[in-house]
Amino acid sequence: MRHGDKIKNLSRTASHRKALLSNLAIELITHKRIVTTLTKAKALRTWIEPIITKAKSNTTHSRRIVFSYLQHKEAVTELFSTVAEKVAGRPGGYTRIIKLGIRVGDNAEKAMIELVDFNEIYGKGKGEAAAPAKKTRRAGSKKAAAKTETVEAKAEEAPAAEETKAAE
Repeated sequence: MRHGDKIKNLSRTASHRKALLSNLAIELITHKRIVTTLTKAKALRTWIEPIITKAKSNTTHSRRIVFSYLQHKEAVTELFSTVAEKVAGRPGGYTRIIKLGIRVGDNAEKAMIELVDFNEIYGKGKGEAAAPAKKTRRAGSKKAAAKTETVEAKAEEAPAAEETKAAE
């Protein structure tokens, strides 16, 4: 029975699983998206999200902790420079998994895992700031239309009043 066993073993020993997830994480940080099996993508998501959270605080201690997981200097540098800047305002959910169908050879379910903030298709484009949400009410449109009508009416009355003063 596997009651309470929440870790996805991926049919590997602990050291093999750690090496696999480390390599997948390095490739994800380097390339911003990778294609793998669905089970590995789900295991990678739970493994890399705490690492990205640690990268948001750029201290020597957090760099050493992340390096102990990844063991790859270039990936750690990329994570703390590029990735940490993009995800600074995000409270979590740094990755997205998209199912791609099945693999022809062994019928394994494929998936693409990507860093959310590096996808220009779904997110906001480069250089664009997110517009604040517009708060509108249905009744507000009638009131706004009535205000513009009264402003226009006052604007029409003002030149007529000036002409009568000039005539006197």
